[in-house]
This record gives sequence, C-alpha cells and structure tokens, in this order.
Amino acid sequence: MDGTVRAWVDGWVVSRGASPPLVEPWGYTIDVGTAEQVTRHVLHSVNDDVEERTVRKVADAVTGAGVWLKVFEDPATVADWLGEGWWVAPEPGWLMSVPLTASEPPAVPDGYRVRVWTRGGVTRVLLAAPDGSWAARGQLAPTGRTAVVDQVATSPAHQRRGLGSFVMRTLTQEAVAQGAERGVLAGTPDGRALYEALGWQVEAPLTSAKFVGTPTGRP
Repeated sequence: MDGTVRAWVDGWVVSRGASPPLVEPWGYTIDVGTAEQVTRHVLHSVNDDVEERTVRKVADAVTGAGVWLKVFEDPATVADWLGEGWWVAPEPGWLMSVPLTASEPPAVPDGYRVRVWTRGGVTRVLLAAPDGSWAARGQLAPTGRTAVVDQVATSPAHQRRGLGSFVMRTLTQEAVAQGAERGVLAGTPDGRALYEALGWQVEAPLTSAKFVGTPTGRP
C-alpha cells in the first residue's frame, strides 16, 4: 500500500508545484510554502498499519503553525492521538485508485466550452458556461505509470449536470494517452460518490490535521 501513498505524494507535489518529498522513516515531508500550508507530513502506513506511537511522535515534533499532517486512518481515531494545538478536519477524505483503460472521449455537455492544456507536467481541464463563467475544472499529474487527479470542482450553479463526470473522464483519457495505467486521488466526502460511480475504489480513509499553535502563554 505504500506504493499507492508514494504515487499520490509524487503526483501531488507536481500538481501543486511543491517541493520534492523528503523520505522519512515514517513517510514523507513536503514543503508547500504558503501561509496556509507551510509544510505537510504524510505518513505512509494505512488502515490497521497506522501506529499511534508514530503519529504522536511526528505530531509532537511540530512546533510551528501552518504545518499539516496527513494520516490514512479515521479522524475520530487520529484526533485522540494528537496533542493541544491541532485542528482536525471532522470528516475524512479518502485515498482512492482505479485501473486506467482507454475509452471513447466523453461528449461535451450542451452549451459548455471545454479547454484542455498541459504545462509544467500538469494537464488541466476547464469547462466554461455559456456566458463564459467558470463551471467545472480538474487537473492531472502523471508520474510514470501512475497519474494523480487533483482539484476537481464544480461551480455550485452548475452542479448535477454531469460536469464532474465529464472532467474526470477527460482527465483519465489524458492520463492513458500519456502512458499512465493507474489513477490515484485523495477524495472528499462530496466527491467520493462521483468517483465510485466511475469505478474508483477506496484504499483508506484520510485524516487531515493542521497545527494552529498553542494558546499564548502556554509552553
């Protein structure tokens, strides 16, 4: 399973323009370089292999605000392992994957304009509404035989029209054309139903935690 985690890490850093991952005994450290997310630590163990002592060790070493921790276990479990100063997203994400196969390109939804382009190793899909406003988007970072799908989103004004499915199908066809054989992504609860309908399978839950710092005056 570490292969799936590493594939996600490798694709994510390309997709987001983050630093190459530093390999740690417990996983990977990635410098992102924004105020909201300075650095992220990703543990490579998943499900029952996730160890409380390892999560505590990594979390306890964090002292600066804006550092994120990604753990492939349920948030209710991970939250009990983290000390003061950690904010834990209440809903889990999901590490998901799917075998990639070639198929017919999806039909562009009526009235929408599609644009697909690749730059810096990242392929992007944009759907514009009839009035030219943003309707849906997504991006893809192939890294050899694996491709990571990232930042798939649909405008609230254009949901339930099949736009997310179009974006996903277009991205997977681009991945196949670039030689990828397997797709990996980290999905949200809202996106999970879409991905499963397209054949993606859940590999593990994903907890996202952020260190926000201890209250002033405390050590």
